[in-house]
Amino acid sequence: MAVYRIPESLIWFPPLEEAEPEGLIGVGGDLSPRRLLTAYSLGIFPWYSENESPILWWSPDPRCILPLDAVHVPRRLQRVVRRRLFRCTLNHAFGEVIRSCAASSRPGQRGTWLGRAMIEAYEGLHRLGCAFSVEAWREGGLAGGIYGVALGRAFFGESMFYRTPDASKVALIYLITYLRGQGYVLFDCQQDTPHMRRFGAVEIPRAEFVRRLGEALAVDERLA
Repeated sequence: MAVYRIPESLIWFPPLEEAEPEGLIGVGGDLSPRRLLTAYSLGIFPWYSENESPILWWSPDPRCILPLDAVHVPRRLQRVVRRRLFRCTLNHAFGEVIRSCAASSRPGQRGTWLGRAMIEAYEGLHRLGCAFSVEAWREGGLAGGIYGVALGRAFFGESMFYRTPDASKVALIYLITYLRGQGYVLFDCQQDTPHMRRFGAVEIPRAEFVRRLGEALAVDERLA
C-alpha cells in the first residue's frame, strides 16, 4: 500500500482506512495550527524523529484510550497522593513541561521525537487554548508533568516526564480529576504502554475511537 504524500498547500488527509498496518497514514505537510487541529479532529497525530524528514502522520488501529470512568489508581500511589508530597498546577509552565519531555530519555528510543519544530507547534496550540499542561512541584522545583491537546471534550495525551519518582503519576491523577470535572469523555493515549495499562488503559478498534471522538468534538465550535 502506497503512503500518501500530504501537500503543504492543502489541509487534507487521506481516509483512515488507507493507513498502513502500523498506522502510518501520510508523510509531509506542515505543523501549522490549522493542520494540527484538523489532524487531531480526524484521529491523526504527528510522530517522527527530529532527525527525520518529512513529517509522519499516524492513526493506529487499534487505538489506546484511558476510560475516564474506570481509571485504576494503585494503592501505593493513592498513599503518595494523600501525603501531599507534590503540589499540582494547570498551565503554569507549559514551555518547561514540553521541553522537559523532549529532554527525557525513553527506553529503546534513540533521540527524541520532540524537536524544535514540534515544540514550537504545540506551544502555538497552547497559545490558542488547544493544548495544556499539568505540573507537579516539590520544594519549589518542577518535579514532573504531562501535556496534551484538548479539543471539545477530548484530551489527547502527548508526553510526560519526571525528575522525582511518582511526580508524573501524581500529575496524571490531577489531570484525570480535572478532565472529569470539566466533562471530558475521551482520553486518547495514542500508544499502548505498560505505564498507561497500569491506570486502566485499553485498546479499542479505530472505528470505535473515531465514533467516540466525533461525539466528544460535537461541542467544539473551533472545528465547525
